[in-house]
Amino acid sequence: MPNDVSAIWCNARIATCDSRATEFERGAIVTRGDRIEWIGDAATLPEDYRSVDIRYDLRGKWVTPGLVDCHTHLVFAGNRAAEWDRLLNGATYEDIARSGGGIISTVKETRLASESELFDQTAPRLECLMREGVTTVEIKSGYGLTLEDERKMLKVARALGERYPVTVRTTMLAAHAVPPEFAGRSDAYVDAIVNSWLPALHDAGLVDAVDVFCERIAFDVPQSERVLAAAARLGIPARMHAAQLSNNGACQLAAGYSCLSCDHLEYANEDDVIKMAGAGVVAVLLPTAFLHLRETKLPPVEMLRRHRVPVAIASDCNPGSSPSPSLLLAAALSTRLFRLTPAEALAGITRHAAKACGDGDARGVLERGRVADFAVWDVQALDEIQYWIGRNTCLGVVRKGKVTVGSL
Repeated sequence: MPNDVSAIWCNARIATCDSRATEFERGAIVTRGDRIEWIGDAATLPEDYRSVDIRYDLRGKWVTPGLVDCHTHLVFAGNRAAEWDRLLNGATYEDIARSGGGIISTVKETRLASESELFDQTAPRLECLMREGVTTVEIKSGYGLTLEDERKMLKVARALGERYPVTVRTTMLAAHAVPPEFAGRSDAYVDAIVNSWLPALHDAGLVDAVDVFCERIAFDVPQSERVLAAAARLGIPARMHAAQLSNNGACQLAAGYSCLSCDHLEYANEDDVIKMAGAGVVAVLLPTAFLHLRETKLPPVEMLRRHRVPVAIASDCNPGSSPSPSLLLAAALSTRLFRLTPAEALAGITRHAAKACGDGDARGVLERGRVADFAVWDVQALDEIQYWIGRNTCLGVVRKGKVTVGSL
């Protein structure tokens, strides 16, 4: 028997979430350190592993990969509850942004908060996600909009990943909105991002990816391209908020730069989808934001299916358009609002979400050699993970081969 085999997890019903949707009704997982050493039908378990001392009996429960929340704005101060009343009374997201609310109102709060205050406000939101089976979470900056405040946000995101048993992928989203001090000078603001801030924060080891909000209330296509080009020069993967409020060519720009993902996509058309498919860009859908903003323009799910674009689902947790630290709610809503199948939704919070984070080779699928991140579910049928609305069916979480949530 290999000397460093850590544990065997047996008597499990396993959904690997691989491209073939492989399942094992009577499965077992053998972990070696933080990796999966073996996975399959328990009847075929090699003899060498049968005498492993540390054994977990999962009592016939379903096991999936650890969930991946691939689009969040988790680090922020304050909230925007006052804007909710305006939304209910007919104001649009754009109306609120143009009147000085929206992102800029959160920028004011976040700039005033210290690192420790930001950490303390964010930690409960992260804990909510972890209790739902999330083992990897992407966290964006974008509420600082100065070099030091963007640095502060990214440092807090890194600190969360160090303090909690969860993998944090940081994304620099300084191109989220034009701050008040650059009003009327958006090109100069982009200059600051691409020439100074991005190189500095990259050199500090704080940036795993770059994002840009390409929209009429944010940054246009030429400005967005400058951000993507700067990221490419530094070898940093890129993502885009694209086609949320209008179609201005953002998706095709993202495809041209082989971005990891395009996120939102309500206004994407078939040509956009074809370009995304050809470039391997993941479509990240955000149903909780769609619900909160009371949108009616649906993302082109059938086109995405037809052209075989991977579809991920994320919580988009943020104070303005998706005040919900629940990936399970987002998955449930994706089946109701966007008509994803339960299998599509599960792939969207595992395999495809990991790809959107640039982590598709290590996480999101249960197979030999990958990181031993998985969640155990108190359900009779796998579809119940998306069936229940507001019920957390996660029984326990294993991250890097160790139990982090629950008592399995």
